Amino acid sequence: MVFDTTSQLINQPLALLGGPPVIETSNDHLFHWPIISDRAERAVLDILRNGQMSAWNVTQEFERDFATYQGTQFALGFPNGTMSLLAAMYGIGIGQGDEIIAPSLTYWASVMPIFSLRGNVVFADNNPTTLCLSPTDIERHITPRTKAILVVHYGGHPCDMDPILEIASQHRLKVIEDVSHAHGGLYKGRIVGSLGNVGCFSLNSIKPLGVGEAGLICTNDREILERAIAFSDYGRHAELLTNPQLRKISGVSLGGVKGRMNQLCAALGRIQLSDYPARMAEIQGALHRFCDLLEGCPGLRAHRTPKGSDSTMGGWYNPLGFYNSRELSGLPVERFTAALGAEGVKLMGGCNLPLHLHPAFNTADIYNDGIPTRLAHSDRDLRQPPGSLPHAENTPGRTFCIPWFKRDDPAEIERHAAAYWKVALQANTLLNDEK
Repeated sequence: MVFDTTSQLINQPLALLGGPPVIETSNDHLFHWPIISDRAERAVLDILRNGQMSAWNVTQEFERDFATYQGTQFALGFPNGTMSLLAAMYGIGIGQGDEIIAPSLTYWASVMPIFSLRGNVVFADNNPTTLCLSPTDIERHITPRTKAILVVHYGGHPCDMDPILEIASQHRLKVIEDVSHAHGGLYKGRIVGSLGNVGCFSLNSIKPLGVGEAGLICTNDREILERAIAFSDYGRHAELLTNPQLRKISGVSLGGVKGRMNQLCAALGRIQLSDYPARMAEIQGALHRFCDLLEGCPGLRAHRTPKGSDSTMGGWYNPLGFYNSRELSGLPVERFTAALGAEGVKLMGGCNLPLHLHPAFNTADIYNDGIPTRLAHSDRDLRQPPGSLPHAENTPGRTFCIPWFKRDDPAEIERHAAAYWKVALQANTLLNDEK
């Protein structure tokens, strides 16, 4: 522990128990997001003044910019990340009874769209170190109905892609990457979202690359691109479709939905993308500074890629750490988090709860089939009971939130780290007070 200016704060009484908080003044500048420059405002105003809100010329420019950034041949814009995942699933050919293998530890939007295609999801466990889909828990779930593996670069941490790509190749499966937490992240020096058959991105305003509300897919596979276009982007059929079967339905959305990105978001996105590398570098510098200060703190360990590796956390969305209650006298993580809040620490939502235990995947009859939707288009009961995915089930209780710094302000970051040390070093006091 190295604190030159805040060590005296660590030994003061806990704010939750009446002491002074470590962070007493406003620190909104550390967390304000997205950053909208004058140049970004002008780009959006140009669209408004030209009446181009429902066109797609600027969206196409943004798609070209994003494909270049990702190093892929194609990119296609959508109104949100959930729609991009639905289009990607249709793009790889998901249909009735088809299954994807996906991590249980993720946001619902990663997998819920498959029900719209009458397909199904089979959940696999996460790696307890990366929090991403575990390569060692995939093959036991593969059946003749399996069409794809969906990975999520969770909390910004890149998934272990090499063994997953090898499994997919051996079993002739497609790989979808959900990159909604990891814009700009690297896996062994390669940008995530370009490694599988198709990468999907959410670009809503709270994401590392925030443009309001939008989504994108990236791919090198023209068939996936054209199927995704035909599914929801009817206005661009004649221009981009080469598949004669798809061209026959030109002018009609096969998915019955309109999936184009709003041009206001596209205009903003072009500017945000050009500014993103510098902003991402500052986020990474700030988060590494904080995590370095946390090293050695009892019960706490950061969730990040190994130092010196060529894998990175990108924009580090929803930063997390690992919590060991045994090192903190058995203090529950909820009590620890409450104490942090009293010290003035601003926290995001934290770890997702495992989806395989959620009623939507066990009892919900979404489309009035008379049975749970999870069973309606399957040849067997795919529901996974408590205890079936132990790492996913245990992860929420062994993780804690880390502030998502957008500015690398050494003094303020040190003050935040001091709050964590203060609570951790006084865990006994908290536990005794609770009793």
